[in-house]
This record gives sequence, C-alpha cells and structure tokens, in this order.
Amino acid sequence: MTGYKYLAFCLLTILTLLSCTRSSTVSPVNVTSRDIAIKGYDPVAYFIDQRPIKGNPAFEYLWKGAKWRFATAAHRKQFKADPEKYAPRYGGYCAYAVSQGKIVDIDPEAWTIFEGRLYLNVSKDVRRLWEQDREGYIRKADENWPRMIEEKRRI
Repeated sequence: MTGYKYLAFCLLTILTLLSCTRSSTVSPVNVTSRDIAIKGYDPVAYFIDQRPIKGNPAFEYLWKGAKWRFATAAHRKQFKADPEKYAPRYGGYCAYAVSQGKIVDIDPEAWTIFEGRLYLNVSKDVRRLWEQDREGYIRKADENWPRMIEEKRRI
C-alpha cells in the first residue's frame, strides 16, 4: 500500500476505532439483535473447511447465552464437545480492536487461525494491519479482554 491508499486505510482504521463501543458495555459474546453469535457463521467451518460458512438454524447450539449456528450436525457435535477450541477469541469481537481496548463488530470473512485459535477482524484491511504484529496484538488483547469483561460484570 502506498500514498493515498495507505493514508485512506489509516484514516478508515482510526475512524472505525473511534466509533466503536466503550468496553463498559461489553457482552461476553458478540451477538446480533437475535442473540446469534458471529453473525450466524459456523465457527467449526473455519477449522474444518478452512473458510467461513453460514450456519443453519436447524443446527443451533446455545452456549454462553448466544446461539451458535453450524453448517452440519457433525460441526455442532464437535463444538459441543469442546467449544473453547472452536469459539473465536475475545467473544467474536474484532481481535485488533480488543488489542486497542475497544469493541468493534466483525466481518466473518476477515479471519485468521493462529496457533489453533480463531481470530476475527472488522475488515480484511484491519486484518492485514493486525497480521503485521499478530503476536504483539494478541498479547495486548489477552491483557485487555479480562479487564473489559470484568468492567461489564461490575456495572
């Protein structure tokens, strides 16, 4: 990225983060208005099919107060056996934003599996930024996330 494209990218990233929700309103799982996690995408599909696949309401499972949807009964069974293995980090919020102490929604198409964990981002551009220092951002997000959830519990 060079010149105006890079400047536009940086500006978009800053505006996205400035418009995000403060951590005091964090719900442990990023859900739609109908309590559906990760916009209805199958978390197991990222690992098994290596791509995002929309889940089917017929294969739904309630976990952590959210409705998780799966493309197949087999995927639902795998998730039920070990939800922590398949659920995205940071409740399915944008991993980069959590590293900045913010809450931002995600684009299910902007994803990464790193060291056996699923990370989602707000956009593919932000995912590219996040990947420039993935370990550093994960370290910061790991520090921020428990505090962000704790703030919610105290409210």
